[in-house]
Amino acid sequence: MFDPRYDDDPLARMKPRRGPVQRREVPLSRGLVVEHSETEWCGAVVGAREGLVQLEDFRGKVRAFPLSDGFLIDGEPVRLVAPKRKPAGRQRTASGSFAAPQQRARVAMPSRIFVEGKHDAELVEQVWGDDLRVEGVVVELLQGADNLEQVLAEFGPAADRRAGVLLDHLVRGSKETRIAEAIAGGPFGAHVLIVGHPFVDIWQAVKPARVGLEAWPEIPRSIEWKTGICRALGWPSDEPADIADAWARIRGRVRDFRDLEPELVGRVEHLIDFVTVG
Repeated sequence: MFDPRYDDDPLARMKPRRGPVQRREVPLSRGLVVEHSETEWCGAVVGAREGLVQLEDFRGKVRAFPLSDGFLIDGEPVRLVAPKRKPAGRQRTASGSFAAPQQRARVAMPSRIFVEGKHDAELVEQVWGDDLRVEGVVVELLQGADNLEQVLAEFGPAADRRAGVLLDHLVRGSKETRIAEAIAGGPFGAHVLIVGHPFVDIWQAVKPARVGLEAWPEIPRSIEWKTGICRALGWPSDEPADIADAWARIRGRVRDFRDLEPELVGRVEHLIDFVTVG
C-alpha cells in the first residue's frame, strides 16, 4: 500500500537536468552587452579577433574571452557567433574601397609612407591596410617629426621612389610646419609629399562620439597630452602600459573610415594616391 500523500516527490522535480544547455545563437556585433557565464563579467563588445571577444565594462576595463565560451543576454544563455558575410555584391574595406579579390601578396613597391609613431601606423593599418597591401605600399615609422630630414636622406626619394609623410599638428606656426616647409624647399622636395592633420595627436582624429564624448578634453601644454587625456577620462595613466591600454580602447571603437575625422581621412587618401601614381 502507498500513501498518495507521499507518492509525489517535490525534491525530485528540483534535480538539475542533465545534458547540454540549449543556447540561442546571436550574431556578434560591436556594442552588444553580454555577460560571461563563468566569471559573470558583464560588458559591451568592443572587438573580436583570433577566436576571442573583447568586453568592456562600465568602468572602461576590457577583458577578452574565448568566443566558444557561454554567455548570457538578459539572463538567457546564448552562443556568440561571427556575423555571416553578405554573399551578394562587392565587399568594401574599412577605408570604403571595393575589396580586391584574394590574390598573392604583392612585392613592396619602392615608394613609402612615413608616419610619426606607432599609434599612427596602427590606425592607418586598421583602416587602410587592405588597400596598402593591394598596392604593395609599406608604412614606416619616423619616431617623431624631428627625425624626418635624416630618415628622408637615408631613404633617398626620387621620381620612381616617392615618399609620402603624415605629420601630427601640421598647423600654422607649429614645429611640424617649419620642418615640412624646410624639406619642401630642399633637394628632395619634388619627390616628397608632406601632409598632416590639425590634431595634437592621432588619438584626436578618432571622432569623440566613438568613445562617448562630445569633444576631446582640452589639455594644458604643461601636461603630456596622452597622459592628460587619460586623467581627464578617469583612466590609469602612470605607466606606459596604461597609455597603451587607453589607445587600444580608443582604437577598438574604430570600425571604419567613418569613425575618423575627415581631416585625417582626406590626408591619408592623398598620400596613397601620391606614392602609387604611375
